[in-house]
Amino acid sequence: MLDNMPRGTICIEDIEIGMTRHLTKTVTDRDIQLFAEVSTDHNPVHLDEAYAQDTIFAGRIAHGMLTAGLISAVIGEQLPGHGTVYLGQSLRFMAPVRPGDTVRAEVTVTAIDHAKRRVTLETHCAVGKTVVLKGEALVLAPSRKFD
Repeated sequence: MLDNMPRGTICIEDIEIGMTRHLTKTVTDRDIQLFAEVSTDHNPVHLDEAYAQDTIFAGRIAHGMLTAGLISAVIGEQLPGHGTVYLGQSLRFMAPVRPGDTVRAEVTVTAIDHAKRRVTLETHCAVGKTVVLKGEALVLAPSRKFD
């Protein structure tokens, strides 16, 4: 399941404090396997149920950075969108994401520096009412002046 808001670009001139965008995605076993291949992170807590049962998670979990990647997708595709340059991201992992969980990744504009084209975004992901990740991103937003 993938529930995206419209994709494209919102230029710095049109961004306002409080603007928000999100996507919703169900994390599958295939997503976890593909992320392990791309990242080369084959930690058995992600891939081996028997191993993961004996951990503090009591079962397999998705890679934290897979979940964080959903934030990147919202920023790169929706707000600000195409042409955005990531400058930084803080992350706090609050709870695990398991195979089959539906994650809602959301970003909200909290500050704008028009002179430097920088936008600060509150970022978070949730599974139902449980916040699984939260943080803050700093990005360089596209501008119509540079088209």
